[in-house]
Amino acid sequence: MAKFVPDVTTNRWVIIAEGRIKRPSDVKPGTGVDKFCIFCPGYEKIPGVELYRTPDGEPSTVGWKVRVIANKYPITDFHEVIIHSPDDVLDLDKLSLDQVHQVLLTFKERFNYNAKNGHVLIFNNVGEAAGASISHPHSQLVVIPKQINLDTLAFEPVMNVIEESSHFCVFCPEFSQWPFETWIAPKNRGKYFGETSAEEVSDLAAVLQNTLRRLITHLTRGSHFHPGVPAVVFKNGPAYNFYIYHGQDWYIRIIPRLIHRAGFELGTGLSVNIIDPADAAVILKEEIK
Repeated sequence: MAKFVPDVTTNRWVIIAEGRIKRPSDVKPGTGVDKFCIFCPGYEKIPGVELYRTPDGEPSTVGWKVRVIANKYPITDFHEVIIHSPDDVLDLDKLSLDQVHQVLLTFKERFNYNAKNGHVLIFNNVGEAAGASISHPHSQLVVIPKQINLDTLAFEPVMNVIEESSHFCVFCPEFSQWPFETWIAPKNRGKYFGETSAEEVSDLAAVLQNTLRRLITHLTRGSHFHPGVPAVVFKNGPAYNFYIYHGQDWYIRIIPRLIHRAGFELGTGLSVNIIDPADAAVILKEEIK
């Protein structure tokens, strides 16, 4: 069970979750050990208790498109793993649009299912630099008790727009704390993520996939690499985090992991962004194949 430790002087909290140290990770190349993935079809009985799947079927069997399991090494008392697809390699930027839609529908279903238990945070870690311990594409859902104050950003004004759809706007906020930080915000404001309509979820699937493709393409050396920012590229494959804001006025915040926080940032609480958000938006606007 997680232990919540308050700092009464700052009203901040720390979660003590000792079980996290036991969580598994993929076998590193060159170790001489054959890798198998516990999130792949055929290993359904290994990783954890199944909580949800689509399409509906017999738990812990093959035949699923998206699968949700209880995290064996939880941060809090409610911690779920959302496995994006049976494919061990393809992630949201490369899966079929229908599969991305299924993932987002699962996000919404699990958000609403867990809302009674506290603040629901859905997040995604891609790449070792972003904290991913298992490479099979997946997201996570964690529930934090309501009495815990979350130090997350409120909705930022829409500036430096990259693209718009019928229901969403993609932009780089002026307050961006990270290089190429990108937000996806619904035009219909004042709602929780779990209140998104079917039409909005369908639109979001295309917008999220296209946004990730833009970031990965423009931040990877190749035909779309930008010589003006040689120090900030994905050197060992994509590495980014995103999360869905837990409260009203929800948004998706995508953070490419291009730099490390060092002593100045840790000692002051200030962020140093080496790319102007306006310049980032101009770069990300460029069309990709």
